[in-house]
Formats: sequence, C-alpha cells, structure tokens
Amino acid sequence: MDRRTFLSTAALALCSACTPHRSQLTVGSKNFTEQLILGEILKQALENTCHTPVDGRFYLAGTYICQQAILAGRIDSYVEYTGTALAAILKQSASDDARQGYEQVKEQYQSRFNLDVMPPLGFNNSFVMVMRSDDAHRLGITTLSQLAPVAPQLRLGVGYEFLERQDGYKGLVSTYDLHFRETPRVMDLGLLYRALESRSVDIVAGNNTDGLIAALGLVVLGDDKHYFPPYDAVPIARPQLFNRCPQAWQLFDNLAGSITANDMRAMNYAVDGQKQDAAAVARDFLARRGLAPR
Repeated sequence: MDRRTFLSTAALALCSACTPHRSQLTVGSKNFTEQLILGEILKQALENTCHTPVDGRFYLAGTYICQQAILAGRIDSYVEYTGTALAAILKQSASDDARQGYEQVKEQYQSRFNLDVMPPLGFNNSFVMVMRSDDAHRLGITTLSQLAPVAPQLRLGVGYEFLERQDGYKGLVSTYDLHFRETPRVMDLGLLYRALESRSVDIVAGNNTDGLIAALGLVVLGDDKHYFPPYDAVPIARPQLFNRCPQAWQLFDNLAGSITANDMRAMNYAVDGQKQDAAAVARDFLARRGLAPR
C-alpha cells in the first residue's frame, strides 16, 4: 500500500467512525506511546475541569490525519510539536529559536486554520538517530558527523512521515552526507525499536523522549550540525472547545511547562518498558500535579 492510499484509507476509517454532530468533547492522538499518554492527559484533565465525559480517539496514524480530523471537527484537541507543525503542515523552514518557532506556529494556525495553539507543555521532543550501544561503541560513533564513513554498512529504519518531511530523511542525509546500505525501511513508529532490538535494522529515527532508549540501553547520536529544529509539545484546540468549556483556558495554562523531558521519558518507559496502562500513568501524573483527584 503506497503512502497516499494508506492516508486515504485511514482518513476514511476515521470519518466513518464519527458522527457529524457530537455532544461531547473529543481528544485525539497520533499512533505512538507518547501521543497516547499525552492524549490521556488531555482527556482526563478536560474531564476533571469541564465535568463532562471526553471521548478519546487515539492512534490516528500521524500528523496529517490528526490535522484533518481537527479541521473537520472530528476531534477538539490533540498535542502537536512545533517543528512538525512548521515543516509538515505549514511547509515552512523550522526556526532554531524555540520561542520564535512557537509564535510562528501560533500565528499561522490561527490565521490559516482558526485553531488555537496553547502554551508549550514543557519538553522538546526532537528527532534523534538511535543505535544499539554495542554497535556505536564498536564503531566509535557518538555524533552524526562520525556516522558518514560507516553508514554504507548500516540499515536505517524510519517512520512513514520521516521519509518525506522537510525536516526528515532527505535533509538529514544531505546535511551529513550519509549513504546507507539500502533504501530506508519504512514502518509504524511503534515498531522501530523492536526492529532495532531484533537487528532487522541498525539505526532508527526516533524521538528524544522515547522511553525505550534508556530501557534498551540504546545510544543517541549527537546532532552536532544542529539539523533538527526544536519540537516543543503544544496542545492544539478548536475554538468550539472553549465555547463548550470556558474553564479549559485555565487548564491549558496550568498544563503549560508542567511536563519536563525527564517526566515524559519516565512516562514513556512506564508504558513501553514496564507495560503499565497509559491511562493509569496519565492519571498518576495529573494527580501529582494537582490536576486530578488522587
């Protein structure tokens, strides 16, 4: 199945599962662990604040499907990343300055899509290139610049979007002059670390807060040429959400800056490494932050 067919099928499945007029709020997420946890945090926090049931529509493939879902009114909120919003949705060069990038996304989403970009949650989840520690140590690699001489020996695994995004594969290999052993293997984000662990691939395009990096003892290669821009996690919301629940403004202010990178890694590991339930992990986080009853 090619990428366009995959996205069309996913979009049709999404639409067929929804009704045109919903009576309750709906939170969405993309199809990897961190997004599921963040989706649960938003869902539960909105339920606690708005005193109304909130539907969770999770695992909506990737960025493009979530964007179409919120524009169509199928979901009311989800968490996006500023670098992703700039490159994948706005088709603009991402800024090296996190604050400037956020303001750019906020202004453009409001003027072009009538969507509200809420304050950053507190962590930057940049792309990172990840290897098994034994391979990195054997080859003497700690940075992406050192990867070029040995790249022809290595098989690369990536998610669907990374292969085509402006801030993804093409720019990476051009910036660091990388020529891998074969065409990148494209797979669901949730399968990347399994493929790395089983030695089906030798290096993957992961994310900075992936819990399995520490759980599996993997090595993140330093982006010494600063190719990847900031990817601050920010909730996106339809204005209709605030019409139905004005208290949500204060909720998003309370969530601002509340999740550190270490918090997110720990929550990701709790789900991926310790097999805890994502809803329970989110509930515990909100209780510790005073945003949910203990």
